[in-house]
Amino acid sequence: MNKLTKAFAAFVSAAAMTFTGMAVSVPQVSEPVDTLAVDDNNDDWLHAEGSRLYDMNGNEVWLTGANWFGLNCIEYSPHYLYAGDIDDMLQEVADRGINVIRFPISTELILSWKNGTPYQISSGGMQAVYNPPVDQDDGNGGVVKAGTYGNLNKDFVESDGKTLITSDRGFDIILDKCKKYGIKAFIDIHSPHADNSGHNYNLWYGKETADGTMVTTEIWQDTLVWIADKYKNNDTLLGYDLKNEPHGKGQEGEKAAKWDGSTDENNWAYAATKCADAILEVNPHALIFIEGVEQSLSGAMPGDYWGMPDRMVNSPYIGAWWGGNFRGAREYPIKPEHGTSQIVYSPHDYGPSVYAQTWFNKDFTTETLLDDYWYDTWAYINAEDIAPELIGEWGGHMDGAENQKWMELLRDYMIEHHINHTFWCLNTNSGDTGGLWANISCGQQQGSTKITWEESKYALMEKSLWQTQETGKYIGLDHQKALGNNGLSLNEFYSDYASTEGSNLDGGTIVKDGKPVVSNPSTPTEPAVTTAPATTTEPAQTSTGNENTTGIMFGDANVDGEVSIADATLILQYLGNKDKYTLSEQGFKNADCCDNGDGISTLDALAIQLLDAGQIDKLPMTSSK
Repeated sequence: MNKLTKAFAAFVSAAAMTFTGMAVSVPQVSEPVDTLAVDDNNDDWLHAEGSRLYDMNGNEVWLTGANWFGLNCIEYSPHYLYAGDIDDMLQEVADRGINVIRFPISTELILSWKNGTPYQISSGGMQAVYNPPVDQDDGNGGVVKAGTYGNLNKDFVESDGKTLITSDRGFDIILDKCKKYGIKAFIDIHSPHADNSGHNYNLWYGKETADGTMVTTEIWQDTLVWIADKYKNNDTLLGYDLKNEPHGKGQEGEKAAKWDGSTDENNWAYAATKCADAILEVNPHALIFIEGVEQSLSGAMPGDYWGMPDRMVNSPYIGAWWGGNFRGAREYPIKPEHGTSQIVYSPHDYGPSVYAQTWFNKDFTTETLLDDYWYDTWAYINAEDIAPELIGEWGGHMDGAENQKWMELLRDYMIEHHINHTFWCLNTNSGDTGGLWANISCGQQQGSTKITWEESKYALMEKSLWQTQETGKYIGLDHQKALGNNGLSLNEFYSDYASTEGSNLDGGTIVKDGKPVVSNPSTPTEPAVTTAPATTTEPAQTSTGNENTTGIMFGDANVDGEVSIADATLILQYLGNKDKYTLSEQGFKNADCCDNGDGISTLDALAIQLLDAGQIDKLPMTSSK
């Protein structure tokens, strides 16, 4: 099967699965979770164009969030659920404007789910109790009276009111709770094995699980594909960070992650590209976050090679933060066969309180940081419109000195240059950075959680949260559900705020042509066309390659004057549910851009994706090419 045919087959298969039914999976819990059915439209998937991220209608979005670790550890749940209630905690997170959470997790934990032997949430990782509504047999000839226990994290216990559920069911509940409060999420494979210090391991393979299973590259990829398939109809989980901080010194050779053009197992660029394609085959709408490595070859002397000993002078290697080095991506960019519309590069960057890097050995400024480190290491990707970036980790202690200065400089750079980010971290128990939370305590009832925030640190980070310019309303990523109690949904922003006060994106932006997503539209002004139009004459192509003298702009299904991924999305939605999603008469003619004259099919959506990915240069096209 040639490359193009394979791309067609993969995309059509995935598209059919993704858009038929529009159902969202729900957890199987003993007691009903009160967070379901908040927004099941499955219309919040994002895609990349150049260095920016957009929703299905071409509205720009900005992911501004934080990390919450613990699923990667041996407790198998986000930390501090042993000190607070998840509803209380996520409500505060949403109210404080965090619109996305990056959840570190391990390959080992997902493997246990995939194998049908899910690990149980550790009692040391969560305090969860539930008031039995009626008297119950205690199993020993006695009775547990109704109301014996409390009402804290109640959805995480079985109907006996005290036995913790398995971690896979717990993750379902976490996603449902995020949905309830208007928060989006993505996971990051923090280590192959479940380990509170697993982030120190260099690679995505080569560690054993608790039962002695060796995590291989194949297992790493298979588990990611499995979870992507499981949640392909749940747009709360927006994407997958394939591996946290691939790293290692060049002289470690095959034990260190590298970035080059080889097919070596430790070549992160090769592994990430293959894994991205495998995920996109089952969910073509997921974002794929790809981190960098630690070191790259410097080219200091002819004949230098990966794995050679380091030199004191003219080192063969250029260093960076773990996961921060994208120098190799200039020559070897991530280009899956499915295209680059879902690829987001995700460097990590820290200040001198984490490690005294050489670029801090001066009175550093934004300009010196760019010259000495940022630009050639990662910032060029955004600056040259190659791809979007999300700084997956940044943060540190508020020292009133150099580290705080660095945080402010990076924060302002991200605001001015539309760089997405997730702050490290919410947790208080990150030794080298601290967290946004200072302390958490609670009683035995939901609503009793008291979170003490590191207010000065939050105030520093808060300026980089997506918000309106005048009223300071935080902007969520869900089209229907507002972010927290006082924030906005994406539709509310683009309907009522984008064209007036705008947002702080790019240092301050007003958008006049926002297009809210109508998930439950009224009767359209133009009826949907359900039969194929007559075959048109051979189009005379103009400068765009998609327009012709008959008034058809091939690919422009939503008739907005542009051809983009939003048009492909609309075609798939129309095919999946013609009662809910409609095409105008002109939109139908424009959409018939593959094998023109045969009506609308998933091939037309793929043709637009291929054009967007640069694999073809004009429309219409024929599937035989």
